Amino acid sequence: MSKPKKPKGRPVSGWLILDKPVDFGSTEAVSKIKWLFNAQKAGHAGTLDPLASGMLPIALGDATKTVPYVMDGRKIYEFAVTWGEERSTDDLEGEVTVRSDRRPTEEAIRALLPNYTGTITQVPPQFSAIKIAGERAYDLARDGETVEIPSREVEIFRLTLLGVTADKAHFEVECGKGTYVRALARDFGRDLGCYGHVSELRRTFVAPFAEDKMVPLADLVALETIEDRDERLAALDEFLIDTAEALSNLPHLPVSDDQAHRLKMGNPVILRGRDAPLMEAEAYATARGKLIAIGEIGQGEFRPKRVFG
Repeated sequence: MSKPKKPKGRPVSGWLILDKPVDFGSTEAVSKIKWLFNAQKAGHAGTLDPLASGMLPIALGDATKTVPYVMDGRKIYEFAVTWGEERSTDDLEGEVTVRSDRRPTEEAIRALLPNYTGTITQVPPQFSAIKIAGERAYDLARDGETVEIPSREVEIFRLTLLGVTADKAHFEVECGKGTYVRALARDFGRDLGCYGHVSELRRTFVAPFAEDKMVPLADLVALETIEDRDERLAALDEFLIDTAEALSNLPHLPVSDDQAHRLKMGNPVILRGRDAPLMEAEAYATARGKLIAIGEIGQGEFRPKRVFG
């Protein structure tokens, strides 16, 4: 019987909050970070288009188990809409599909914003990762097909007009999971009768990670000049954020070393004391500040669902 293959790379774990540059794909960025850190596993929480810059949270090692909790978080984008052209991709990459000489006034733009605040219905762009009959919409679009993409409800918590020029308007939006900024630009242009597309896009926040946590890719690449491998990896590891920070929106349960051992074996632990939580669908447990498990609380015990090494 053959032995299982040993994973390549280090079992390093944590979050890197990358400031992704323009013209660099999200998958390409994850591959670069995985290589730089010599990590066994890596994944990201929320794709950024190549033309977009800004926050791309990348999980390494065990932190990949917490990706869904970051994917569900609120996001903040700053973006510009250029008026007068609608494009096939709803951004600068696509071909112009329709033009207009009309330009909206600042008053007309401001009057439109309340219609896009709260729970709204949105049709994702033709060039998106939405699956249609098992295929990605962008693959179908590249083949020249026009597909019917079902509308979906998304949440817009805040939408602010930052500035207006003759052909362009700048906005900031705080939104929930699944919101397409490109679709906002497209729909703004249609409602204003002038058409529009995203010409600039930057993500500044992905809950629970703040903007000051971002690390420019150039700062990481610069460390490649350190010849000593251990010294180089140690310098890179300084940029990592503890895995548990991705779970800061969940209830937190500190546990003892004995309880941590039981949880790592997949066993529940009994919760005692007046302050013990009674019921939580999801919570996370730590011992000595280190993440041990994500689980549920009920009937006087914490039951692990995912454990961490």
